[in-house]
Amino acid sequence: MRAERRLWPALLSLLLAGCAGQQSALDPAGPSAASIHQLGMIMYVGAAVVTLLVTVLMLVPFLRRRARPVNHKLFLWGGGVALPLLTLTLLVPYVLSTGQETRVPSADRLTIDVTGHLWWWEMSYRRGDRTVPVRSGNELHLPAGVPVELLLHSADVIHSFWIPNLAGKTDMIPGRVNRMVIQADRPGVYRGQCAEYCGTQHALMALDVIVLPRDGFDAWLARLALPVPEPPTAYLRQGRDLFVHTGCGACHTVRGVSEGRLGPDLTQIGSRRSIGAGTLPGGVGNMAAWIASAQHLKPGNAMPSYDQLEGPELRALAAYLESLK
Repeated sequence: MRAERRLWPALLSLLLAGCAGQQSALDPAGPSAASIHQLGMIMYVGAAVVTLLVTVLMLVPFLRRRARPVNHKLFLWGGGVALPLLTLTLLVPYVLSTGQETRVPSADRLTIDVTGHLWWWEMSYRRGDRTVPVRSGNELHLPAGVPVELLLHSADVIHSFWIPNLAGKTDMIPGRVNRMVIQADRPGVYRGQCAEYCGTQHALMALDVIVLPRDGFDAWLARLALPVPEPPTAYLRQGRDLFVHTGCGACHTVRGVSEGRLGPDLTQIGSRRSIGAGTLPGGVGNMAAWIASAQHLKPGNAMPSYDQLEGPELRALAAYLESLK
């Protein structure tokens, strides 16, 4: 008996813990996600009530002592026509308006072009129409409490952009631009994911969403636009030279060093929480592993494995990339 009393609170805590987290639609952190969550709760409760009602109606004939004729027309017109018609009439307009609460002011708006690739994300930030876009990759930064316009593109196949804590899913279709307005109410780290099967590495196409206070976001965006400084040590300069001479710069941008456009921008790769769109956590060791074994860790991605590098060269190159903050 005592064991059962201890078991129920543990099970309840486990269930409640599943409703929170950095990738949970049940823990909304923005107005769009909150409205979707509210709609979900209405539908959950409504489905439970309908299920209970149907169950009771099924049991009524067995619980009555005397058999009475059933009014089939009442069941048909009431339960089969009137109830669904009333429910849909009330629910459909509400569903169509869900997730559309946030609007972006036209003046000085922050716009981010998000492009889905096989299998990584490209971000391009600009304010209004006055500034030159600044690119980044596999990590989305947002200012807290500010509506942001996302223009969603695809470079190859159909992807689907989804940050459960902040908004619903929106498809990214080749040749078409879909628009989403997103707002995060509080600073924090959230996780996004491609929600449309797009190939063998679909499960390894994630992105971290870093929500900063407004002044912190402005400072981050200003740093992103600057060229990287000269490496302070000979060891890191060796890594920088290897980055250039081995051809990494043909695919990757490091502002002030190279302008490659085929792969993710690496200007701030050392500050990102993951490598390879959520494939590995950051760090020099994992950076070296990714450079040497990209095809082993994420088969089919566009980056070849640079296993021809000697150990000291590989560590120097990884250290240089990790230093890019």
